[in-house]
Amino acid sequence: MAATIGVITFPGTLDDVDALRAVRLAGAEPKSLWHADEDVTGVDAVIVPGGFSYGDYLRSGAIAAMAPMMKAVVEAAGKGMPVLGICNGFQILTEAGLLPGALTRNKGLHFHCTDTHLEVANAGTAWTSEFEAGQKILIPAKHGEGRFQAEQATVDKLEAEGRVVFRYTDNFNGSMNGIAGVASENRRVVGLMPHPEHAIDLLTGPSTDGLGLIQSAIAEISKIGA
Repeated sequence: MAATIGVITFPGTLDDVDALRAVRLAGAEPKSLWHADEDVTGVDAVIVPGGFSYGDYLRSGAIAAMAPMMKAVVEAAGKGMPVLGICNGFQILTEAGLLPGALTRNKGLHFHCTDTHLEVANAGTAWTSEFEAGQKILIPAKHGEGRFQAEQATVDKLEAEGRVVFRYTDNFNGSMNGIAGVASENRRVVGLMPHPEHAIDLLTGPSTDGLGLIQSAIAEISKIGA
């Protein structure tokens, strides 16, 4: 039986349909989740996609983090469900307390839309097991507030524990230590700023490297069910 991966839609979400398509192409069953609902029953993993939830008012991701669906996701994540946050989804996961740090205005205060090579820093998470440590993957990025920052002690802890998952090779936004993505302590919740759901088909993206994240989650779900 195919794994089922849910994708949340908030007011202002832009990339939920793209994420659902990525789930399908990767070989899982996609399921739409609505921000006002509070039930993740029937899904094996959740993707919190990119966009501008609630218009980025207050702070990017701050309002979405309080949505009923996110309360259910936080509870499910606490029980081990794999969760992936992409761009605004990464911001939402930090605001919800599932991941450390904050995503702030890019260096130079410019919005960037570019294809970027990421280094896979940790291939031992629920979303990266199909990669190899040190592998370079080509993924589009599009954000104005993607500069990862945290207290130095937090960054040092992330580095020491191997919880930096992806690192920019160009660090165009000025993130501390070039950090593009991080993981929770149990390596089952991952957030990254670039968009793997836009790297799933050579007709529309620069590579198919993005499929590896979802295929990793499918393998993880299969392992749990075995």
